[in-house]
Amino acid sequence: MKTAVIYWSGTGNTEAMAHAVAEVQPGDLNTYDAIAFGCPAMGSEVLEEMEFQPMFDACKHSLGGKRAALFGSYGWGDGEWMRTWESDCDSAGVNLVCESVICTETPDDAALEACRALGKALVE
Repeated sequence: MKTAVIYWSGTGNTEAMAHAVAEVQPGDLNTYDAIAFGCPAMGSEVLEEMEFQPMFDACKHSLGGKRAALFGSYGWGDGEWMRTWESDCDSAGVNLVCESVICTETPDDAALEACRALGKALVE
């Protein structure tokens, strides 16, 4: 199964999580069966608004037949940005195949293991 990991990272925390999910490969989303999206919480617990949110908004309605998963890190709040993102995916018909992975700041061993499990769930 061809899988893509698409993420935005400001400090490197979400990038570390992305590398634990799978090796990042560039390419056309239409050629992938499964896609993991990663983005940290920004501002008042929202997705990064200049690059990531517009990209995700442009492609979310074409993800219905694909397996998808979400991950990201945050430094404040309670993870509301992820619940909002999951709700947005549900409204757009995105097939989230496993529980999203979030962590506070730098991912610890448990968060990285959860990311590996997310990667495995995508391809099963």
